[in-house]
Amino acid sequence: MTTLAQPTSASTAGRAPALRRLYFARFGFALVWAALLFLTGSALGPVSITLLVLYPLFDVAAAIVDARSPGSGGSALGLRVNIAISLLATAGVAAACASGAPMVLRAWGAWAIVSGLVQLAVAISRRRMGGQLPMILSGSISAVAGASFITMASGPNPSLASVAGYATFGGVFFLISALRLKRA
Repeated sequence: MTTLAQPTSASTAGRAPALRRLYFARFGFALVWAALLFLTGSALGPVSITLLVLYPLFDVAAAIVDARSPGSGGSALGLRVNIAISLLATAGVAAACASGAPMVLRAWGAWAIVSGLVQLAVAISRRRMGGQLPMILSGSISAVAGASFITMASGPNPSLASVAGYATFGGVFFLISALRLKRA
């Protein structure tokens, strides 16, 4: 088992502003993305497929920015794992789109479980920085939500609207964390 080192107080002081900006950007992206996906309905079409593939790619980009910012320290390993997971999720969601909404929900669910656990580990490693309780909760809830997506996929009329709700909820956690980092 790999452990994540705790950031030092000097690195956390320089890290908070960069992390705050990234969290605000993730909040804005999640809200716009969710609104667009919700407007496309539950049908898989060119716009919804593009959006579904774009979301994990944005997660990759955000993790790269996060890992390259000063003071990423002990969270860098978790961020690199997240990059790999989200790249696999991008390919998995893209392939699942050819098979319909149930397969998309399964792929999205698997990604939500694994990336939620990684988010939880990264947030725990950053807890001394402050503002990480929302990220700890978000990672935990993501894992649970992922399991519910997989369950929904087997039910009657699986809907992609739940994925839009998931992204909105996650975006709100990024907003809360960004606001708490400002005070930390």
